[in-house]
Amino acid sequence: MPSNASGTHGPPGHDPLLGEAEAEDLLRCICFKTGPPRTVGVELEWLVHDHGDARLPVSHDRLGAAVAALRELPLSAALTLEPGGQVELSSRPAASLMECVDTTTADLTAVRGTLGEAGLAPVGLGVDPWHPPRRWLREPRYDAMETSLDRSGPAGRAMMCTSASVQVCLDAGTEEPGPLGHGRRWRLVHLLGAVLVAVFANSPFQQGRRTGWRSTRQSLWADLDPRRTLAPALDRPPRAAWAAHVLDTPVMCVRRDDGPWAVPEGLTFRDWLRTGAPRPPVRADLDYHISTLFPPVRPRGHLELRMIDAQSGDDGWLVPLAVTTALFDDPEAAESVYRAVKPLAETAGGAAAPRNPLWTVAARDGLADPELRTAATTCFQLALEALPRIGATRAVQDTVADFHDRFVARGRCPADELADDPAYALIDPPAPPRTRHGKGTSR
Repeated sequence: MPSNASGTHGPPGHDPLLGEAEAEDLLRCICFKTGPPRTVGVELEWLVHDHGDARLPVSHDRLGAAVAALRELPLSAALTLEPGGQVELSSRPAASLMECVDTTTADLTAVRGTLGEAGLAPVGLGVDPWHPPRRWLREPRYDAMETSLDRSGPAGRAMMCTSASVQVCLDAGTEEPGPLGHGRRWRLVHLLGAVLVAVFANSPFQQGRRTGWRSTRQSLWADLDPRRTLAPALDRPPRAAWAAHVLDTPVMCVRRDDGPWAVPEGLTFRDWLRTGAPRPPVRADLDYHISTLFPPVRPRGHLELRMIDAQSGDDGWLVPLAVTTALFDDPEAAESVYRAVKPLAETAGGAAAPRNPLWTVAARDGLADPELRTAATTCFQLALEALPRIGATRAVQDTVADFHDRFVARGRCPADELADDPAYALIDPPAPPRTRHGKGTSR
């Protein structure tokens, strides 16, 4: 599994030109690398706040000095920065859940210690509750991204600079049908995705206000772009659906060796291949284009689950990693959870995630929704049964069980606990949910 989702940053160089048929073949081959599920990975994004007062802005120089110290650490994971100064740790592919947990825990201990020496702290929240978007990185990639996403409104800058997530990476699955087959896993991950949004919703605040969403982060993704954040159609085989989705999504930018990158409007990658303008595309352009697509699940050889808010606490990130790994990689759990969440397809109404009623309810209501609460309860029961079978330690099992008792069993998610936290007592009352998408919402 790649260690970083940001893709190649540089210009295309001297790669051979790419044709439409070749692009389709590449997409079918490189995005679903099949075989028995064996490896797991996790990408953890963290907001960086002042340790003493999270409402104080962290200066560019102060963050820069801390990041320079972080880069000196002998980490197993790749350490990168997001545009707003969020720190991201991307684990290497691990041969088991526990290998991933142990190496990531060690890395996080080192990162927390180094940030603590600078008076800073990594904070696990889906959206910064206090600060407006402020871009820390000034690179052509992010200049172009900002220009492109601004066309759809303010959600793009908020996503770039104030959001954070837990991204779980799982193998695509086998060619054969059944609970571990890539077709079943592809469909399961999109149905289960709404449950994961609801269970781990952890972003009810933005810029000093309650937003009316449990997962403001997910509402930002739904508002981000007309095409770029959508899941492909689920009524087609995964490879064909993904290849069509990639080629028919507008390119975010056309890279160049010098000067600002071009930001065309409405130019799909398929159109670019056919016209060769503003310059003929090459393989590196296709790879880069894939990195600018933000669906809930991105196939990159493995499956990258992108819908989970960052989690609070030292080990909050461990719960979504352990639960999803257990539900996908244990055959008995995978079969049972598929049957449990399959009825959610009717609530989704056939529309693509995240712009369908099911995902909107998950982001807005969390586990206050009875249907999602029932599904979440079943998922946690199955995960707790499966964790010993995939080698999870008693400590990991207890952490998942504690989360279940604290939240799922009570029909609550982390956002509900944040709303009761005295640290946020000065935040304004809820505003009406803001979205263009889904039932029961307003703009």
